[in-house]
Amino acid sequence: MANTPRKLALLAGAMALGAGSVAWAADAPKPAAPAAAAPAAPPVELISGASARMLAETCAGCHGTDGVSVGPASPTIAATYPEYFVEVMQAFRDGKAYSTIMGRIAKGYSDEELKLMAGYFADKPFKAADQTFDEKLAAKGAKLHDKFCEKCHSDGGKVLKAEADEKAKAKGKGDDDDEGGGEEYHLLAGQWTPYLHYAISDFREDRREMPKKMKSKLDDLIAKEGDKGLEALFAFYASQQ
Repeated sequence: MANTPRKLALLAGAMALGAGSVAWAADAPKPAAPAAAAPAAPPVELISGASARMLAETCAGCHGTDGVSVGPASPTIAATYPEYFVEVMQAFRDGKAYSTIMGRIAKGYSDEELKLMAGYFADKPFKAADQTFDEKLAAKGAKLHDKFCEKCHSDGGKVLKAEADEKAKAKGKGDDDDEGGGEEYHLLAGQWTPYLHYAISDFREDRREMPKKMKSKLDDLIAKEGDKGLEALFAFYASQQ
């Protein structure tokens, strides 16, 4: 996709006809006057005017039909809060967020197209990944989530639209989103465990900006539980099926 419409040029046929007539034109009888040429077809705009569904279907190869990923490294994006979707895609596009391929992909979309896609995915139901998990580890992870994560990632890591709407309104008034939490936008419950591993690694290795509150909680978790604490959290999120 591109922000500037690409047009198709229809020239080759006319050039071929002209070249083929040169050899015999001088000796041939004078033909009757040709009929008036049909008006040229309008330029084809490949992207402009694409529907939300058409735009969203370009994501299916990695994120699954209607944004439900078949995993394991690509997250499900169905039910993603629309403002968060647009912000993340703009950050990828503008080089403000680390990515492997998303930066190149996001450059192909205008803000208007991103909003259409965001609305489409927001209306699709989230489906938890069908994956195995250690039940004992998940039980420990539930306790760790309540202690370290629940204040921002409410209801076991699900997106709560009402809370996200309130957070968006507060942000619009200039409130400090970092101090107020704001992670109601992030889907953790039911996400693919490999994706969560990659995401937390990006945070820990400074490839992705981490909110101050999250950094404080994560540092506390690692200090007390080590990486096994993260594994327990991931098992808990995987158990949300």
